[in-house]
Amino acid sequence: MATLGSLAKLIRSKNAGPWKLTVDVMLPDTETYDRVVSSGIIDQATISRLFGMDPDKVEIYNYAPAKAIKISFPRFRPNGHPEDTDLFGGQQFAPLVDLEVPPVHSIP
Repeated sequence: MATLGSLAKLIRSKNAGPWKLTVDVMLPDTETYDRVVSSGIIDQATISRLFGMDPDKVEIYNYAPAKAIKISFPRFRPNGHPEDTDLFGGQQFAPLVDLEVPPVHSIP
């Protein structure tokens, strides 16, 4: 089964202010974008499980014109906190890379 990391053109994370992180998933074409979105693998339940937070705090925006998905959620520590392990939030996308995307024929 393909992973999100193998299908995406780019997956990146960054700060969205001192209290929030955002992850961008950019897909190479409309067919791949539609496959990922219609599979439902990027939802609040999955993101909350992967990143260990309340699903109600996860925001997901699908933006077809850019073939992109934006995911935002709170940081565990504010940016710059002494216990913050990723000052720029640039390494937080990692749990999404190995997320399995079902083949098109198995998507309901």
